[in-house]
Amino acid sequence: MTEYGKSLQANPTAIPGLTVWDLPVHGDNRGWFKENWQREKMVAAGLPDFGPVQNNVSFNDAEGTTRGIHAEPWDKWISVASGRIFGAWVDLRAGPTFGAVATAELDPSRAVFVPRGVGNAFQTLEPNTAYTYLVNNHYSPDASYTFLNLADETVAIDWPIPLERAELSAKDRGHPRLADVTPVPPRKTLVLGAGGQLGRALRLAYADLSSVEFADRADVDLTAPDLESVRRWSDYETIVNAAAFTAVDAAETPEGRAASWAANVTGVAALARIASTHDITLVHVSSDYVFDGTAERPYREDDPVSPLGVYGQTKAAGDLVVGTVPRHYILRTSWVIGDGANFVKTMASLAGRGVDLSVVDDQFGRLTFTSDLSRAIRHLVDERPPYGTYNVTGAGPVMSWADVAKRVFALIGHDPNRVTEVSTAQYFATASNPVAPRPTNSALNLDKIQSVGFVPDDVVDTLAHYLTREASATGQ
Repeated sequence: MTEYGKSLQANPTAIPGLTVWDLPVHGDNRGWFKENWQREKMVAAGLPDFGPVQNNVSFNDAEGTTRGIHAEPWDKWISVASGRIFGAWVDLRAGPTFGAVATAELDPSRAVFVPRGVGNAFQTLEPNTAYTYLVNNHYSPDASYTFLNLADETVAIDWPIPLERAELSAKDRGHPRLADVTPVPPRKTLVLGAGGQLGRALRLAYADLSSVEFADRADVDLTAPDLESVRRWSDYETIVNAAAFTAVDAAETPEGRAASWAANVTGVAALARIASTHDITLVHVSSDYVFDGTAERPYREDDPVSPLGVYGQTKAAGDLVVGTVPRHYILRTSWVIGDGANFVKTMASLAGRGVDLSVVDDQFGRLTFTSDLSRAIRHLVDERPPYGTYNVTGAGPVMSWADVAKRVFALIGHDPNRVTEVSTAQYFATASNPVAPRPTNSALNLDKIQSVGFVPDDVVDTLAHYLTREASATGQ
């Protein structure tokens, strides 16, 4: 008998992510009415906003009809339209709860949210029972589906009607036992731009996870017209976009302007559409160049953007596009140093060769080492703090480029006075090619990223360690 007047409420089970829900059902002499799916109320009550795309109904003539145990690569919201069922769920996902079982009786006043990879089965307790599925992906013959035998002795489901008297399909009778089931793997992570400085650091940060794939432009070109078809995107939980056009001066040329907009905006927009369509978390790396550098304090995440040059304009536009993705993290960073050509390596090399330098002293910020930036990316992806924009740089003192150069000289045993301080205008006075305008103040406020448990490394210490590693790697 359907119970009327319940409050909307989630009830956890032994399977992580599987929740049984009490639903308000309103009844009178005519019958009953319920809101089977009400996004605003249910999400507010704690249901994942899983983005359903298809609704299926299973009608069952006889009491004792039994279907399952099936695990598909999508989430399901399951409820009963008429009749009653005994529901059984088995965790078939790879991990410590593989094989865990939960059961519950469902009538029109109860529903269940079944996460991807959890096996679903039911047995009707009344004739003429209608069982409805709301799912967030479409069936595909190319997808991987996992099944478990209804009579498996390991999970030992206590069916109300013994299976020898129940109505089963031949396929369900023939499914494998738990010992022969390959666990459903987690959705994957894809790192784009894996050949760049940050991409190489991300390879190290994710070296312990086989579920992370790495792609460079030859594998996945964001500007290609067939981007939607180059991967089975529904297999991915997270995309980390470390690909970008970063040649700030070249972006001021006609060819560079087009290339910068194509990579940093058009390609990012295509990626954002894919992430939104397939419920993917999109992690995107931004830049201090979205600001004009006139602020007299470190920039916060909510400060309005005001880019000076083409590169900054494209990064600001890309940020706005990524911000439309329901699940997104934008990491705004500055002065990136990693495995590859960079300012610190150049200073160390010139110092070692006896070259005296002129370095600008009117641009201020903090270095960001890719080891720190990749660690921040993994922290956000693993810990899942609120989605949005986070500033990420090294911690410690704000310095000018000349300050950094002098510190590099000193750390590798050279006289820092060999570095002459000059203004940006003086430094570029004789430049023959277009020069992008630089923000004077590139310092970013780190309070928000620290508030979610990430502790940036101190820039002074990291610089010393970096130079030591570089010296060791080059045999100096």
